Amino acid sequence: MPLRLRLGISPESGVRIGMIAGEASGDTLGEGLIRAIRRLCPQATFEGIGGPKMLAEGFTSFAPMERLSVMGFVEPLARLPELLRIKKDLETRFLASPPDVFVGIDSPAFNLRVEQVLHDANIPTVHYVSPSVWAYDQKRIHKIAKATDLVLALFPFETPFYDQHKVPVRFVGHPLADAIPMDGGGVDEQHAARIALGVPELGQFLALMPGSRRNEIARLGPVFIEAALRVRQRNPALQFLIPCANQERFTQVTGLLAQAGAAEGFHVFDGQSHQAMRAADIVLLASGTATLEAMLLKRPMLVAYSLSPLTYMLASRMLKVPYVSLPNLLAGERLVAEFLQYDVTVDNLCGEIERLLHDTQAHDALLAGFRDIHAQIRCDANSQAAKAVLEVAATAASEGA
Repeated sequence: MPLRLRLGISPESGVRIGMIAGEASGDTLGEGLIRAIRRLCPQATFEGIGGPKMLAEGFTSFAPMERLSVMGFVEPLARLPELLRIKKDLETRFLASPPDVFVGIDSPAFNLRVEQVLHDANIPTVHYVSPSVWAYDQKRIHKIAKATDLVLALFPFETPFYDQHKVPVRFVGHPLADAIPMDGGGVDEQHAARIALGVPELGQFLALMPGSRRNEIARLGPVFIEAALRVRQRNPALQFLIPCANQERFTQVTGLLAQAGAAEGFHVFDGQSHQAMRAADIVLLASGTATLEAMLLKRPMLVAYSLSPLTYMLASRMLKVPYVSLPNLLAGERLVAEFLQYDVTVDNLCGEIERLLHDTQAHDALLAGFRDIHAQIRCDANSQAAKAVLEVAATAASEGA
């Protein structure tokens, strides 16, 4: 029997779903979730806060998504009055006209607070993307338990912590692992990506990806560029690809290159991060979701990250895991090199880049590990998440009948 009938949700059902996505990665997840739910319930409607991808699927957004895009421990404080106004407006709307289910997509600092208010009003809530509660500030699990009916986890290593605390959780896999073929990133794809970017098909390329935010690039950009220049002294034919998140970051990166006197062999793009990783032989990047994409594309990488001193001091005291990059967390071992805060030096980066350029045995071992992880998280995530959300809505409806 089709899921929608088994749940008592017919294809004609006008199920109404509240959603909040606070950044670009959440917008992508929301887009896939909306499409998957619509395959089961074509008349479903969606409203809350979303980005351009969700809006293209017919989503109604009550505020611009970028107003929620803050990071760290310190930055949100400057934006607190505005964030509180947005939160209050959303809660007022949803309480006045309750959705059948609410889905908070990532952005836990904001979404869990909204979820708590709605959950207290007997509106069923789902949190999509497990907060890193297993990594730091583990007492947050009690807040999650009170605010949500279900947590949807993208990675298998996340669920044991929830099970230990008897908090409902479901591993659904990662949509990116479904979108990228298991054999993706081969030589033919690499050449096609280079053609698309307008760079030479032959030769070695290192992708430099110091982040998508201004502060990330300000901290990591100069050391990435200096490391690239030093590595090229030993490898004169090596070229560099730098994809930028938007025009503002493009201007910032080209300014850093000009300051460093770097021009020849550096190719800078507005966007095109996926193509740049496909075109590269090695990727040097900031810790974050991009490390997952590089791994799924089977690209050898090294990971770096640097925070403001205050944020780093707070984060380092709370961190409960030995790694920060997704490939290492998924592998449960140091699969790729990580350089954090005071270890983000030109010497450290150059040494690892040289190793990846010339050590074929290390290269092959990395790719084998990446393939194993890819298989683990390739689960048709959008469909799994859609079924879980509709199950929560149906359960709440049956209990309230």
